[in-house]
Amino acid sequence: MSSSFGTLYRVSTFGESHCAGVGAIVDGVPPRMALAEADIQKQLDRRRPGQSKLATDRDEADQVQILSGVENGLTLGSPIGLLVHNKDQRPGDYGSMSDIPRPSHADYTYRAKYGIHASSGGGRSSARETIGRVAAGAIADKFLREEYGIEIVAWVSTVGAVDAPDVDIEQVTRDQVDLNPVRCPDLNAAKGMAEEILAARQDKDSVGGILTCVCRNLPAGLGEPAFDRLEARLAQAMLSIPASKGFEIGSGFSGSRMRGSQHNDPFVMKGDRLGTLSNRSGGVQGGISNGEPVYFRVAFKPPATIGREQLTVDYQGREVTLEAKGRHDPAVVPRAVPIVESMAALVLADLALIQRMRA
Repeated sequence: MSSSFGTLYRVSTFGESHCAGVGAIVDGVPPRMALAEADIQKQLDRRRPGQSKLATDRDEADQVQILSGVENGLTLGSPIGLLVHNKDQRPGDYGSMSDIPRPSHADYTYRAKYGIHASSGGGRSSARETIGRVAAGAIADKFLREEYGIEIVAWVSTVGAVDAPDVDIEQVTRDQVDLNPVRCPDLNAAKGMAEEILAARQDKDSVGGILTCVCRNLPAGLGEPAFDRLEARLAQAMLSIPASKGFEIGSGFSGSRMRGSQHNDPFVMKGDRLGTLSNRSGGVQGGISNGEPVYFRVAFKPPATIGREQLTVDYQGREVTLEAKGRHDPAVVPRAVPIVESMAALVLADLALIQRMRA
């Protein structure tokens, strides 16, 4: 099922960018866990549009409603239904583009696959679909934090040519990440990133970037070799996010330039457990967590829909000049932070429940 993700902790999302609403069905949440809409709303507020000049002007409160699976503040163990109504749709903004596939957008590929596609917005390819992921991920995040003490923190580490090299993955918190609208805890770098995004917006253009994410306090043993390795599941989750184009874990591609003597992580005792002196493995060895922080990076392309004129062709092959209308993000990375955290939480919650079965 193309709109479902997970094995024991399973999520199915629904809705298009300009339909009546979007949401998710979450199956596998353990019973008797305290859960309220406020627990989910925190992450949705971080994802929602209209937060600053760095994001789309679309004005959505994105208030979540729990439809099922919770009674008297406790989960029942049955599927949890989550709904967010779309309030600020403007399908008319897309009228002039209905016969023109936007360059690098999913308009053409959806039509090629299904013979039809949503006439406004990106339909299921829109980032609006990620509301269901974030809502479901917020529940998974709460479960992981309360059951295992796991902390998941993502931040913007690159926008365009501006990098943030001075972030301590052992100590960074969500509060630090949220100190500025770019969601970069390196305040000097955040200023340059904001300027990069605003310059792209001024030029009716867009800019890409990279997110870094760390998952701390994981127990050793999570991951299901050979095909459901922890890093493989994380890669699938991250590359399923709209506009994602790359994934690397630990030393990533830079590790390919090292020798084994440089790259290996020697074992040491850390209290009553084995740990590693360095962490170029990114907390994963043989597809299984080793108890060290799991950290990875996700690359996002510039948003495809831009206001600048582009020479392209319509569906009949006739040359046209497209100047996209509507409200669109000049960069996706600031709003992608809670999406990356949520997808990581979905993976870890699922693998934690699978590992529990062995106890």
